[in-house]
Amino acid sequence: MTEPTTRDPEGFVVHTAPVGMSDDGRDDFTVLASTVPAQVSAVFTKSRFSGPSVVLSRSAVADGRARGVVVVARNANVATGPEGDRNAREVRDSVAAATGLAEDELLIASTGVIGLQYPMEQIRDHIKTLSWPFPDGGFDRAARAIMTTDTRPKEVRVRCGAATLVGIAKGVGMLEPDMATLLTFFATDARLEQAEQDRIFRSVMDRTFNAVSIDTDTSTSDTAALFANGLAGPVDPAEFEEALYEVALALVKNIASDGEGASKLIEVQVSGARDTAQAKRVGKTVVNSPLVKTAVHGSDPNWGRVTMAIGKCTDDTDILQENVTVRFGTTEVYPQHAGGPGDAELRASVADHMRGQEVVIGIGLGIGDGEFTVYGCDLTEGYVRLNSEYTT
Repeated sequence: MTEPTTRDPEGFVVHTAPVGMSDDGRDDFTVLASTVPAQVSAVFTKSRFSGPSVVLSRSAVADGRARGVVVVARNANVATGPEGDRNAREVRDSVAAATGLAEDELLIASTGVIGLQYPMEQIRDHIKTLSWPFPDGGFDRAARAIMTTDTRPKEVRVRCGAATLVGIAKGVGMLEPDMATLLTFFATDARLEQAEQDRIFRSVMDRTFNAVSIDTDTSTSDTAALFANGLAGPVDPAEFEEALYEVALALVKNIASDGEGASKLIEVQVSGARDTAQAKRVGKTVVNSPLVKTAVHGSDPNWGRVTMAIGKCTDDTDILQENVTVRFGTTEVYPQHAGGPGDAELRASVADHMRGQEVVIGIGLGIGDGEFTVYGCDLTEGYVRLNSEYTT
């Protein structure tokens, strides 16, 4: 059984500080590390413009062993050429040297504006001040320091047997994952077999972080990693998978509800699909539809936009409109005869549900037993304003 906890996993330490990525003095440099050897499981963006941080980290996790990550927030260091490659390696290697870790025991992650070089003199000056080991704890500070346009930090922790699992995440825009997504890091003192840890991690990421979309744009910097140092001893793999799913899903819902400019969480539950892949595809098509998003924002019971979005899956020729059902919350809207008896009452019920902070859209395809749930948010004036002014 899992239960919430305020305890930190044993053997993990955190350092955060401002190094001047912006002029507001906020912490934007983070090092999260285990004081003892640890296993790592990780997944990364598949973007063809992935940054040097992703390239270095992919190499670092290849042997399944790594003790932590350094994160630079508000600068993606992407599309920065050979200089950007050198800078990422220097930051990673310098932090490793300062903490007594081997270079390939440390991942590096970056997030923020694309196309800007790191302010290397400021970063170098700060790394010279690092003193190892760092103080215990600090995951709450790390959750805040890795933020970019997030409005709040995202941290969840639970107990799993004798072990503790904590997860932190950032990301509210440029968010349509093709691996896990954004930046999200998990730390645990549980002990697992490496192959089992990898299986659990990938399975949970597929069902949570790969199920969220804010704006259909896949980031160049997406990184998700789980560090496990085993200090609390072995745990039941099934119980750990349940704990990791609980933490990851809570982070995903927090991310979706904090989407850039968002005012509502959208949850699209697809069932009756040919298989899981089809259910996910239909769910993503609906949650990514600008017309569905704007209807949700305005609490407009225009359920026809959902059927329109389903219809865009033109390659899925086994989707037949006569077999499809659509509901908002518990109110079925299709098949219904618009303008028929009870239509005004039906629309009022749907509008009432859509005025809530969480809007659930249920879709039945009537084909098989495949199912998947995806998460997103409404589309608001705030999203347009924030992203039109992002670099200015």
